[in-house]
Amino acid sequence: MDRAELRRLIVGPVAPVPTPFDENFEVDLGKMAELTQWWVESGAVAGKCVIKIGAIAGEGEKLREWEWSALLRTAVQAAGGKASIMGAIHHKDTVRAVEDVKKAQDLGAMGLQISAAIFNSPNQDDHLRHYEAISDASEIGVMIYNTPRWPYGSIYPDTFRKMADFEHIVAIKWSPPEGVEYEEIFELKETFNIIDNTVQPVRNHKLGGRGYVQNEIGVYPAHDLKIWDLMESGRYDEAESLFDSVV
Repeated sequence: MDRAELRRLIVGPVAPVPTPFDENFEVDLGKMAELTQWWVESGAVAGKCVIKIGAIAGEGEKLREWEWSALLRTAVQAAGGKASIMGAIHHKDTVRAVEDVKKAQDLGAMGLQISAAIFNSPNQDDHLRHYEAISDASEIGVMIYNTPRWPYGSIYPDTFRKMADFEHIVAIKWSPPEGVEYEEIFELKETFNIIDNTVQPVRNHKLGGRGYVQNEIGVYPAHDLKIWDLMESGRYDEAESLFDSVV
C-alpha cells in the first residue's frame, strides 16, 4: 500500500487491546478471535479505528515470539478484512525490527507500531538510520511510538522532518520531549498522521491530528467512536464533554 492509503487507515481512536489468557496463563486465541469479531461488529472498522495487537497494554513486550505472531494472525483472520489491524513491537534493534515488520505484513497486518531502539543508546542520527531501514524493508504502515519518558526514547521534530521521504513511516504516536511544544509536530501533519498519546484528543484534532490512543475502546467501542464522529463533524465541545465524562 502507498502512503496515502496507509494514512487513510491509521485514523481515529487507536485501541491497544488486551491479550486474553486462559486459566493456565496461556494465550487464548479463541477468545482473541471472538473479541476481534465483537470489536468489528461494534463499529471498530477500517477508516474509523485501529485495533492494535501486542501493545504494552496488551502485554506485548512479554509475549513469546510465537504468541505474538499467533495473536496477530488470529486478529487479522477474525477481522475478515473489515478492520485496521496493527501489531506493536518495543525497543528492538534494527535487525529484529526489520524481521518483525516483514513478519507482520506476511501475517496480513496493515501496520506496525515501532518504538525506538532505546537499549542501543541511539542519538538522533541513529533514529534516522533505524527507521529508514525499517521503511525500506516495509510494505505496510509504520507508526513511530515516541517515548520521551524513557532514556534515549525522545525523537525530536527536526528528526521527523528528515523522515519525510521515508515512504512507509506514516504516523507518529506523539508525546513531546522535554523542551518541545505539543504544537510543533503539527507542521508535519500533511506528511504524517499525528496520533495523540497525551490524553488530549480534541486538542490534537483541532491542530490537524488524525487520532488518539485510548484504552477504554476495547471495553466499549461506541463511546470513542462517537467522540471521533463528533470531532470529525467539528462538534468539539460535545466531544470533549463526552471524553471527560469517562477519562
